[in-house]
Amino acid sequence: MALIKRYRSAIIIGIAFVLFLVLFPLWRVKAINSILFQSKTMLLVIPPIFILLGLLDVWVPREQMIKYMGSGSGLKGSILAFLLGSFAAGPLYGAFPFAAILMKKGASLTNILIFIGAWSTTKIPMLLFEMAALGKRFALSRLFIDILGILLISWIMKLSIPEKEIDRIYSEAENID
Repeated sequence: MALIKRYRSAIIIGIAFVLFLVLFPLWRVKAINSILFQSKTMLLVIPPIFILLGLLDVWVPREQMIKYMGSGSGLKGSILAFLLGSFAAGPLYGAFPFAAILMKKGASLTNILIFIGAWSTTKIPMLLFEMAALGKRFALSRLFIDILGILLISWIMKLSIPEKEIDRIYSEAENID
């Protein structure tokens, strides 16, 4: 029963997908091909991310993470979070397990939000492509606006989330195995 409760969202989505296949037979092949493609993509991306997460969890001591990305890390922590997110590879859903490990290791919420924002918008390969395709001025302007947006959103979110909720999120991250 606990297993069903834990995975109820996935079960509901699975049932909805089966109903979709039954109710819309003309879309069946396209829907199945799409889900197979997405599953294959996830299976190629997720294992390397989890290997890197395991290495980060084992190799980087909590004290070191707190020193470089904790609440007292200041500007160097924000820059490190930004660089980690910008150089990361993979889709955005790969950032969240990584962010959980950062949380478990004692990184500040602001730095985690900066990391997720950088992962989602400031990929270095994308910047290089934009410079080649759209020009240096456009790419650097977008990067500057993205950096300001990431900082602003991180700051607003940090201020808007109650301390009690932040403590709850961190305690859940501590229990990740």
